[in-house]
Amino acid sequence: MKTILRIGLLAGAVIFAAIYGGTTYADEVQLQTPKYQLNKETIVRGGIFFAQNCLACHSMKYIRYNRLATDLGLDKKFITRNFMTPKGAEYLRAMKTAMPPELAARWLGATPPDLTLAARYRGTDWIYTYLRSFYWDPDTSTGWNNHVFPDVAMPNILFSYSGTVDDKGQVIKKASYNSQEYDQKTTDLIAWMRYTSDPSIIVRRQIAPYVIGFLVIFTILAYLLKRAYWRDVH
Repeated sequence: MKTILRIGLLAGAVIFAAIYGGTTYADEVQLQTPKYQLNKETIVRGGIFFAQNCLACHSMKYIRYNRLATDLGLDKKFITRNFMTPKGAEYLRAMKTAMPPELAARWLGATPPDLTLAARYRGTDWIYTYLRSFYWDPDTSTGWNNHVFPDVAMPNILFSYSGTVDDKGQVIKKASYNSQEYDQKTTDLIAWMRYTSDPSIIVRRQIAPYVIGFLVIFTILAYLLKRAYWRDVH
């Protein structure tokens, strides 16, 4: 029994090290909780922004383009025009970047990770805070750094919405958009990544009222049946 316990603890330690080891994050940063509505409108807006700004580097290989038609009610023409931005993208294939991994590693110092399941792995609070924690750092290769993920290779794709600040939060260059537009872009991205991490959430929310209604009716019928069975006993 002790041997089995030791093996279990060792396996847990190896898994933990594989997931969390090797990368340092700023534990002292207070994570922020995004305030957003998870619906088709926010998901589509976030998906379009992702496809046009993030898909050049980051893949979402566990989502196929035609899945968007099924879940979000989008037609093929709309998906082709707004989502299938990488060269060679195919409607029945996964959302993969056109950037070769070896070139990405050479240009950015590391291969950009696939983000399909990022919201399940990191959590929406982490992603939201990360997106809003970039600051200008001329000592890095991209000119950007991040309070949540120090020395990250990714540049700030939202700089035109957030403006440019230094590590103390002092404004270097003002944003081209107002704070409401900045909030919408970040929360729309969160909605999109929440969806891709668990696409079944759309269907679950659609059938949830019917399931709950069935359970309520079944509970009432079961209670009435129980009373009928036990009437003579009592």
